[in-house]
Amino acid sequence: MSGIEQAVVVATGFVAGIMTSTVGVASLLSFPVLVALGLPPVVANATNTVGMTPAGLTGSFGYRTELRAHPWVTAAVLGTCGVGSVLGAVLLLALPPGVFEAVVPWLILGTCLLVGAQPRISAWLRRSRQVAAPDAGTRLSGPTTFFSTLVGVYGGYFGAGSGVMMTAVLGLGSNLEFRSVNALKTLAVMASNLVASVIFVFAAELDWRAVVLLAAGSVVGGYVGAHIGRRLNPTVLRSLIVLVGVTAAVLMLL
Repeated sequence: MSGIEQAVVVATGFVAGIMTSTVGVASLLSFPVLVALGLPPVVANATNTVGMTPAGLTGSFGYRTELRAHPWVTAAVLGTCGVGSVLGAVLLLALPPGVFEAVVPWLILGTCLLVGAQPRISAWLRRSRQVAAPDAGTRLSGPTTFFSTLVGVYGGYFGAGSGVMMTAVLGLGSNLEFRSVNALKTLAVMASNLVASVIFVFAAELDWRAVVLLAAGSVVGGYVGAHIGRRLNPTVLRSLIVLVGVTAAVLMLL
């Protein structure tokens, strides 16, 4: 890896770190860059997961105020995504590389649609009295917990767009304000990446130079992204998530 390529990986980690804490589709930038630099897809995927974990850690720290405001939901997101990512990481190591990637663009498009339509759907649910009771903003319902675990599985396996998926799950399954949803989404990405990284360190082939370079950029980008995400208008942030997610999905289909 040349000096220019190393600089590209650090810069990619920084930008992807910002994306982790804002639009939630960081791997759609960092994973293709690693592949373009010559890493095999599975190696690039595992390397990307380990290298982007610091972004989730610093991003979650940057959102600590929002996370402290909802301790039960924070604990539930940590637990469900962490447990789910174990299965996802095992699937990545056990299945052929291209098995799940074929459906990834469609999953991202579907979740982008949910994120965009979430305000209208939530309003309809409230009118229909199908939203959980008064504590829906402080605890996760059974269905929301289930889908949060599935997002953890996806995050451990591939992860591209898992932040968008968690935004949709929390947006539809709780009464939390969008800023808190964004904080919890960042925490979910961190939990999935952290648990999967432990498995990959011992059981997967990694490009450690790329891991270090990616981590060096992402650790700063994640914290910067949290400050950006906190200040963005919810409508603007939701629009950015949909725009970036749809664009990435279309590029993957092409």
